[in-house]
Amino acid sequence: MKQDDSYRELALKLYPWICGRCAREFTHKNLRELTVHHRDGNHQSNPPDGSNWELLCVYCHDNEHQKLLEAAQRGAGVAAPSSGPPPATHSPFANLRDRLEKKK
Repeated sequence: MKQDDSYRELALKLYPWICGRCAREFTHKNLRELTVHHRDGNHQSNPPDGSNWELLCVYCHDNEHQKLLEAAQRGAGVAAPSSGPPPATHSPFANLRDRLEKKK
């Protein structure tokens, strides 16, 4: 048995089959969507009491790792990649005072 399998099996015995973030409940039918997250980020740290683990659904697990990546990028001074159009730079009220005074 691989190490990954053994700590996963142990975590599933120790903890209820509920995502630690969104509280989604799991059954044997969808258990493959429940992952073991290492709280300290060290996948080699697998204490038998499970103190370094929490069960997260695949969506919350991905989100947790994305947050860690973004935090590391901010700490390194790397700008987060833009997922949309650039921010607007036009200011529609820039000359409002002048325009209102001209109307008087």
